[in-house]
Amino acid sequence: MNKLVFALSLLMGALVIVTACSTSAAEQPIVNSNAKEATTMSTVTVNPTAKSVHDFTLKNIDGQEIKLDAYKGKVTLIVNVASRCGYTPQYEGLQAIYSKYKDQGFVVLGFPANNFGSQEPGSNEEIKSFCSLKYNVTFPMFAKISVKGADIHPLYQYLTSNEAGFGGDVQWNFGKFLVDKNGKVIARFASGDEPEGSKVTQAIEQALK
Repeated sequence: MNKLVFALSLLMGALVIVTACSTSAAEQPIVNSNAKEATTMSTVTVNPTAKSVHDFTLKNIDGQEIKLDAYKGKVTLIVNVASRCGYTPQYEGLQAIYSKYKDQGFVVLGFPANNFGSQEPGSNEEIKSFCSLKYNVTFPMFAKISVKGADIHPLYQYLTSNEAGFGGDVQWNFGKFLVDKNGKVIARFASGDEPEGSKVTQAIEQALK
């Protein structure tokens, strides 16, 4: 009889432990594995009536709010960049065309994004340091954003819309949108289109006229 009571006691104890563990697990908050990334993402003043790129405001890589209408009168190349991509060496070409055409009213705007292959996992500070030390980037860089998916940034929601004229999702890192002096998208280039290639530079030169 004593053995039976002891066995029943052990069984009841085990049931209490299992129940407690299950309850504890159920009450545990879901941890966002992208928490670090979320804290470094750029924010935006959403403008639902945006008619051009110049209608958006974003944070630059140092956390300062920048109105894109500051680039009115300039031809702009908007690029979603990443530090660990096969196309990352395009930073060199982007810097080269920025240096070549900036005095004529041209600017490159870099937007880090971690959408493709998790190839931009770092913080804004880490991205800035990488660009400066590895490629001597001097063109404006912005805080990390999402360029595709449910959390797509409103700027890229606009850029990839039919309204902007070149609709369709961004397919990979280093996609490029050429924007005229009035904030209208006038050309779009794939990741494989080299910044210093004739396709890109001819479009830039035409827009600068």
